[in-house]
This record gives sequence, structure tokens and C-alpha cells, in this order.
Amino acid sequence: MNVRRLIPATATAGAVALGLMAVSACSTSDAAERTDDGRLKVTASFYPMQFLAERIGGEHVSVTTLTKPGVEPHDLELKPRQTAELNDSGLVLYLKGIQPAVDEAVAESSVQHKVDAASLTKLVSHGAEGGHDHEHGAEPHDHTPGAEESHDHGPDEHADDHGADEHKDEHGHEESGAPEEHSEEPGADDHGHDHSTEGGADPHIWLDPVKYAEVAEGVGKALEKADPDHAADYAKNTKDLVGKLKALDTAFAQGLKNTDTRTFITTHAAFGYLADRYHLDQEGIAGIDPEAEPTPARIQELQKIAKQEKVTTVFFETLASDRTAKTLAQDTGLKTDVLDPLEGITDSSKGRDYIEVMESNLAALKKALGAK
Repeated sequence: MNVRRLIPATATAGAVALGLMAVSACSTSDAAERTDDGRLKVTASFYPMQFLAERIGGEHVSVTTLTKPGVEPHDLELKPRQTAELNDSGLVLYLKGIQPAVDEAVAESSVQHKVDAASLTKLVSHGAEGGHDHEHGAEPHDHTPGAEESHDHGPDEHADDHGADEHKDEHGHEESGAPEEHSEEPGADDHGHDHSTEGGADPHIWLDPVKYAEVAEGVGKALEKADPDHAADYAKNTKDLVGKLKALDTAFAQGLKNTDTRTFITTHAAFGYLADRYHLDQEGIAGIDPEAEPTPARIQELQKIAKQEKVTTVFFETLASDRTAKTLAQDTGLKTDVLDPLEGITDSSKGRDYIEVMESNLAALKKALGAK
């Protein structure tokens, strides 16, 4: 036996085996992030993130949603199977501050592509009860083309108005900081049940079509990075969706331009960004928490506001109890109607997707506010 030749041959075989193991490990990792037919696995935390992933990802993605229809997303507790699905994803899309259990799971995950929607636009702090800092009775801004106004109606123009060093938006609210491509370090689950992001910022950005369009653009770029082979399709789908969101923004701006009142009352004070965008006054019965009970003083205050501001309707949502809304409406002689915060789509939703439900919300607001 030629010992000198045997040793190199053995070493070579070992090197080949190690190489095959390395290739196999990479293949296994890649396979974990994709379905058997090659689609990128995307995990979305709740419906607004699911909608973006499906519309932008199209046929190239397989989207799993952590929050099933009918489940109140704020109170979600993840099962081990869901955590495993998240860890096998090629991309995770979530909104930090809405679901503490998801924030914690994302922080502990080794998934390479994690996209925090809250980092893709500017966040502001809205009052615990009122929607923003506008004074009651303020004149609405002109939404006619070419008119000077403090709001923008397109994601490109909106983004240009805010430099990285600015700390307040056009309403004087404190900003949460410049947007980033994605967040690798979600915060701990110390947000409590007030559903606010770090610094007390309101996370309900998807209810403003302009901010939602900004998020859509960021999601599109993240998908291009995670799956460059289909980047052109993601870019096209993003452009199409942003166009639909711009059209939705225009419909809201024109539809709510002239109304009898600018004030609406809702059980879930999730519409601060929408109120800011279209120069309305949101009055939450009990703040951002949809399950919180209002104080007697707050009920008395709302009764006065309803009378002074000619409010006709108390809005409630489909995923939370309508008891408080109906009680207030009975005490003040007001009507009730649904204003959907779009945290999930169910059989009772007034529309099949985000666009249709937002159009239903617009119709409800126009009716309640006495739009001309």
C-alpha cells in the first residue's frame, strides 16, 4: 500500500465531504425560506401587513399571517407553531408597537430580512382621547388642486417635506425620528396595552393612505432585496398599489372637503392620522385602547362636544364591543355606525380588502359629517 498517496486521498475525500455539507447546509437554509415551488415565505404580523405583502409580492410570495381573521391583534399570543413559521421566513413584515408578542418573537428571530413598517414613515403622538391638536371649529384646509396646504397628497411629495433633522410634523406633533429601511432590534414588550410605539407614538399609520403608501414603497424595496430575481415585478406591483392609494387619498380629500362638522366620535381612537390628513377632529371615547372604559368625566365632556360640534354619529368597530358606543349614543340622542380600523377582515367587514373597507369608511364619514 502506498501510504504517502493514501493520506492525500483521504484528506481530499474529507474536504469534499465538508464542502458537500456546507452546500447542503446553505441549500437547507434557502429551502427553509421558500416553498416547494420556489416562492418566498413571508410572515405578516396582521392584516395591514398581509395586504401589502400579498399585493406587492404577488405570485412570487407565500404569505402567512400571524393574526387570524376575527382575532383582536393587540392581544395576540403566539403559538409555538407560529413562532416556528416566523423563523422559517425569508422576510418578516410587522409593525412595532401594535403586538408585543410579535415584537418579542421578531427580536429573538435570526431571520435576515425583518421589516418594521413603523420605520418606513414618520410617526407622531396623538392624544389619549382626542385625535390631534387642532382646535374645534378650525377652518378646514383647501384640497383643491394648486391650493396651498399643510398636508401633501402623495408619498413622494410627503416624504420630501420632512428632513432627517426635523422633530415635528406640520401639526406640531413630536416625530419619532427619521424612517429607516428596517429595524433589526424591536423593543421589548413593555408597551403595555396602550398600543403605542416607543416614545408614545401612535402606530395606526395604515389608516392614512399617504403614510400607508410610504410603507408600501419600503416593503417593495425590502422584497426586491430579499428576492432580487423578481425585483422588477415587485417594483411594478409597488407602483400599481401606490397609485391606488393615491387615488384613495384623493377620494378622501375631495369627499371630506366640505362638511357640516369636522368632528367625529369613535370608541377606538385609531384614526388620528386620518383625522390629521383630512383636517378632522377625532374624539375617542376612551383613547387608543379599544377595550378601555371611559370615565364619567369623559362621557360628560363628549356630550358637550357632540352638542357644540353638531356631531351626529358615534362610531364603533367590528372586532370590539359596541356597548359603550351605544350607551353614549342613547344618552345623547346620536346614531351609531361602523368605522373600521382595518385590523382584520371578517365576514362582517364592509369590504373584501383594505381598499374596499377604506371606501366604506369614507362613505360612513361623509354621511356622519354631512359632506356636501
